[in-house]
Amino acid sequence: MPPPTMFHNRSWRAIGFTFFTPPSAAGNPCMTTVTTVFAPCGANWENKHMSVRMSFIGFQHPHIFGLYKLARQREDIEIVAACEEDGETRAGLPGQGITVTHDSYRKMLDETRCDVVACGDWFAIRGSRIIQAMERGLHVLGDKPLCTTMREWDRIAALAREGLRVGCMLDLGDLGPYLTLRELILGGRIGEVHTIQFWGQHPLLYGKRPAWYFEPGRHGGSLNDIAVHAIDIVPWMTGRTIAAITAARAWNAKIRNHPCFQDGAALMLELDNGGVVLGDVSYLSSDAHGYTMEPYWRFTISGTDGVVETGCNARHVTLWRHDSPDPIREPVLPDRSGAYLDAFLADIAGAPIPGALETNRVLHSTRLALLAQQVAETKTYPCAL
Repeated sequence: MPPPTMFHNRSWRAIGFTFFTPPSAAGNPCMTTVTTVFAPCGANWENKHMSVRMSFIGFQHPHIFGLYKLARQREDIEIVAACEEDGETRAGLPGQGITVTHDSYRKMLDETRCDVVACGDWFAIRGSRIIQAMERGLHVLGDKPLCTTMREWDRIAALAREGLRVGCMLDLGDLGPYLTLRELILGGRIGEVHTIQFWGQHPLLYGKRPAWYFEPGRHGGSLNDIAVHAIDIVPWMTGRTIAAITAARAWNAKIRNHPCFQDGAALMLELDNGGVVLGDVSYLSSDAHGYTMEPYWRFTISGTDGVVETGCNARHVTLWRHDSPDPIREPVLPDRSGAYLDAFLADIAGAPIPGALETNRVLHSTRLALLAQQVAETKTYPCAL
């Protein structure tokens, strides 16, 4: 396998990496595989590990702080720059452990040699940020949503076809309950999947959530914001593909002082075997209980041989089979914190991890979420994919 053209003006050597693969249908969770990949060497080569030079643009959402912390802890990543253009946000970053190097994104790109740009800016500017980086030959790793328009998606996809890699912080599949759910379903424990219901409501936390969420033109819609998690994880968990967007709605439900903000959002999808997915991703769950509610990201999945259910905060997965009078409670597998970053590094090294996030999957999930948002706003459904 020749070295991929992922890093520019750098020499290469073959090295071994150990990655954790997703659980297999045969019941072998977190199997380790040693893969030979080509990695850059030279000035940034230390301790025989690949050193990926990463810059950050935008710290407008808490998710990006988690990525910054993960990157700082790794020997195979060197953080070379961090930019925040908003002065008020920038002033608070040193107190949160962020070393800010630039107040201009263009200057950061001009002055910094890097391999990857990580983006955590406000939603509607992310697409242009990512495109700017990719047009300079850089890989990108973004929080979701990656972009808020189909025009931006088209440009990102075109640049990816030139060999650049696109990662996304779609981390729901890194959590133990869903790793366990996937193992049970792909292992045939409920037979062929036919219906899926998920409850992905979030607390609005008005006054704590960034103010730009509620400013016209900056958020981009709640389906694109939240439903992308389920759109991405459903095929991964079930082995089914999404064939159509049957219906979608996004509306202003209760926060009437911000009529542009869609705190109500729900959708219906069709699976490739005619099955159905029903989901709710409204910002209507309890502020008092935050993200600790029992139904938070609960999935109930029915198949020909039974029903299985779990949620983000669950300690077990419950299985009700047609051939057993008693419910079966399977303990959840351990979380794989930061697995999305492992997957991205493998992807840019030319050795994507089977079953994990990689550029094509990220782009596909992003496109479907954008289409769901478009369908809701234009009421042009059903939309075959």
